[in-house]
Amino acid sequence: MMLYKFQCKKSADVLMLGDLTQRIFDIIGRPLEPKGIFLIEQLAEAIRKLEDAIALDEKVRAAAMQDLENKKADTEKPSALRLRQRIFPFLQLLKEALASKEMVIWGV
Repeated sequence: MMLYKFQCKKSADVLMLGDLTQRIFDIIGRPLEPKGIFLIEQLAEAIRKLEDAIALDEKVRAAAMQDLENKKADTEKPSALRLRQRIFPFLQLLKEALASKEMVIWGV
C-alpha cells in the first residue's frame, strides 16, 4: 500500500494512505501521480471541491440515518467515519498553504 507525504513550508506534513489519497484526487478531479505539486492558484478550487464533497457526504449520511430511524430495522448503518474526518488534515494543509501563499508538494 502506498503512503503519500504532503508538505508545505508553513504547515505540518500530512501522511495519507493511497486509498484515501486517490479518493481525494478523484474529488478534486486531478490524476494521482507518485510526485506532484499544487500551485497556489490551484488551491482555492481544490478546497472548494473538497468542501462541496463534505457537504454532500453529510447530506447523504443524514438522509441514510433518517431512513434507518424510519425503518427501525437491523439494516447496516453508514460508516461512523465521515469524509470530513478523513480529509480534515489534508484540507487544513491546503487552507494553510493558501493563506500563506505557499505551494503544496507531495511524494511517495
